[in-house]
Amino acid sequence: MRAVVCREFGGFDKLRIEEIPEPEMIPAGVRIRVEAAGANFADSLMVGGTYQRKPPFPFVPGLPVAGTVIEVADGVTRFRPGDRVFAALDHGAYAEVAVAPADNTFHFPDDMDFATAIAFPFSYGTSYGSIVWKGRLQPGETLLVHGAAGAVGLAAVEIGKALGARVIATAGSPEKLQVARDHGADIVIDYTAGTFREAVLEATGGRGADVVFDPVGGEVFDQSLRCTAPEGRILVIGFAGGTVPQIPANILLVKNITVVGFFWAHFRKNHQDWVEAGLARMFDWVREGKLNPVISHRFPLEQFKEAMDTILARKSIGKVVLLPRETAIENRGA
Repeated sequence: MRAVVCREFGGFDKLRIEEIPEPEMIPAGVRIRVEAAGANFADSLMVGGTYQRKPPFPFVPGLPVAGTVIEVADGVTRFRPGDRVFAALDHGAYAEVAVAPADNTFHFPDDMDFATAIAFPFSYGTSYGSIVWKGRLQPGETLLVHGAAGAVGLAAVEIGKALGARVIATAGSPEKLQVARDHGADIVIDYTAGTFREAVLEATGGRGADVVFDPVGGEVFDQSLRCTAPEGRILVIGFAGGTVPQIPANILLVKNITVVGFFWAHFRKNHQDWVEAGLARMFDWVREGKLNPVISHRFPLEQFKEAMDTILARKSIGKVVLLPRETAIENRGA
């Protein structure tokens, strides 16, 4: 099979497409013909050697895949060849074939295409789990979403609206702000125009946001801490801004604020019933028109570097997808 192979840590310029053997089947595994693979910021961390997991060399990067089941391991009964599935991998998505644990593999509706399905293993799963399970967002509360034009950010905006919240979204350009508004944001704030803290406080009558969804970190987290409502919840999703914040505990104490980290892989492993129920609820919302995943760019596997450049340059709105079976794609827009 063709796959993108990493043989040393560094930038994506060190990676090459190679012909390698298909991955070996694992106990309780599912072999998948990959039709779509999600490109994520986390892939750059893994290739750079700064991700929380460091696969042994050589490895194929990439976390989510969607495709068709080719083979199942002995004892696997939830899937059979021909099933349309998506899966969350530790690595191995940038390839024509992948093997995933059956526990990390899920069916998706027949009327959903593979590229759209790729948004659910991480983007919508992370946004739903953090907001519902940890953020405990209630109807009528205010949700502040940072990075609102990215894949997880747009998912958070839509999920917040589906739950009946008032959503404030921040992003870095008029185009991205309009996309956030189109997907349900009630108020949009351009964070490049200055600090967003005052705008959030003004929009909430000085109270602040009840729940903050933060995939950025750094200065964004610091400002968020100062415009979170008393008894508010800050959801730490990632550090796309490049800086891990240092949290002043005195502010947490005075305002009774809860800061919660969220890593979806933990729940896939330990609370699969929660994950299944959450996916079923989100698929209902898709049918009701409440969730509309955006596929910003579609690239053939050969253009994996361009895909990551698009993410790192913050040119994407929604999800960036690799299509291993495609050799040329005319329209990469949403």
